[in-house]
Amino acid sequence: MDKLGLYKKAEARAALSLEEGLSLYREAPLNELMELANSIRNRVIPGKKVGWMIDRNVNITNICYSFCKFCNFCRKNGAEDGYITSIDQYKEKIDELINLGGDQLLLQGGMHPDLGLEYYEDLFKQLKKEYPQIKLHSLGPPEVFDLSQKAGIGIEETLTRLVAAGLESLPGAGGEILVDRVRKLISPAKCNTDEWLDVMKVAHKMNLPSSATMMFGHVETDEERIEHMLRIRQVQEEKPEGHHGFINFVPWPFMDEGTRLQRVDNVQNTTNSRDYLRIIAIARIMLNNIDNIQASWLTVGPATGQLALHAGANDLGSIMIEENVVSSAGAQYKMDADGIQKCISEAGFTPYRRNQLHENYS
Repeated sequence: MDKLGLYKKAEARAALSLEEGLSLYREAPLNELMELANSIRNRVIPGKKVGWMIDRNVNITNICYSFCKFCNFCRKNGAEDGYITSIDQYKEKIDELINLGGDQLLLQGGMHPDLGLEYYEDLFKQLKKEYPQIKLHSLGPPEVFDLSQKAGIGIEETLTRLVAAGLESLPGAGGEILVDRVRKLISPAKCNTDEWLDVMKVAHKMNLPSSATMMFGHVETDEERIEHMLRIRQVQEEKPEGHHGFINFVPWPFMDEGTRLQRVDNVQNTTNSRDYLRIIAIARIMLNNIDNIQASWLTVGPATGQLALHAGANDLGSIMIEENVVSSAGAQYKMDADGIQKCISEAGFTPYRRNQLHENYS
């Protein structure tokens, strides 16, 4: 590895190849990798501001035919503890969100075999009618792809109908690792890599803001982690000029507690805080066309989240009023609005409350 040459190339925000990224990821000392990523972060987003927000994650249903091996949350159709969130339950949750000063609803859920596109259109319309100020940051590529298949229409028509019903931005849910070898092992019933990316390409064409994610630390290789970032980078490169594309990138480690990957396949999450910081740093280096890198304090804890702010991250995400999926697999950290701002300040940065576009909240 020509370490200094790669450092200079990365510092200039050039597009590193898979081989170059893998070389840095495996061989660069962590302190140097963090310093390089932090330098790039300061060039892209000067100053000491770190974003945070208030939103609420509500699961539409826990019934899902996918049964991904890393998920403890989903239930079979007809299960005694299966549910579909009712309008009254939505109202109760949204009222609490508003009382806490938030206005964004992250709606996600399983791929319920009986819920089609019209159900989601009606749901979005009703929620927007009851709460016009609420921003719907909802679904994800696997759900959008599933709804398009059920309706027998294309992705663009599906998204067009959802946007007309009230959808305002698209989470990067279900990304896991965007390599089909991995997806066939951990989530074979979900859309494949190209299908996930195709949903995002259409969203970008429509100028629907989106996020990109990565869940690592299970069956994937180092090379596949870098390949995932390159697929994300390529889709961002193809977005129409002036369109939002991927607003941010959010990696988090696999939570293994009680999952089928752990129980049946004997796959443990062996990542530690140093591994996580290396991922944050290499994401900042490899994703030269995505400005915002978000640290997942929910899965790694506030202390590691603070260190990530010195490794290329510029955002701590949401206080997460409600979260059920990774929590069911062992993520137990909690922070309120005061706590997340204190966390940012104690790391040496200035917290600013933001919206989904990483603009100052107003």
